[in-house]
Amino acid sequence: MTTTISAAARNAACDAIVDLIDLGSTDANGDLVIQTSGDVEVAILALSDPAFGNAAAGVATANSISDDTNATGGTAANFILRDKDNTEVMRGLCGTSGAELNLSSLSIGSGDTVSVSSLTTTMPATDA
Repeated sequence: MTTTISAAARNAACDAIVDLIDLGSTDANGDLVIQTSGDVEVAILALSDPAFGNAAAGVATANSISDDTNATGGTAANFILRDKDNTEVMRGLCGTSGAELNLSSLSIGSGDTVSVSSLTTTMPATDA
């Protein structure tokens, strides 16, 4: 039998996770950090405060994300979302299609502007 999670529980769990990004006092905002496969910074984009809106149907959508107008550069492979104290909250993979974070190109030049137009976090309804 597959375990299922109610809509209210999915929303609560999703909100609890994304709300961790708003914790801390070192920086004004949490960050979306795009990294190489060796976890070296490629670009850092500041998240809003709060970083995400309230979850609906287990999905929390990020509020506006600031561009990195002077990227470090490199080949994007993964990303992390970190809180205001720069502590990692979650991570995922970058790609050009079908990844957790889809970019138009994985090759980011030094000094490039990097934009992310939307980002969501989902708490699934089942464990399958």
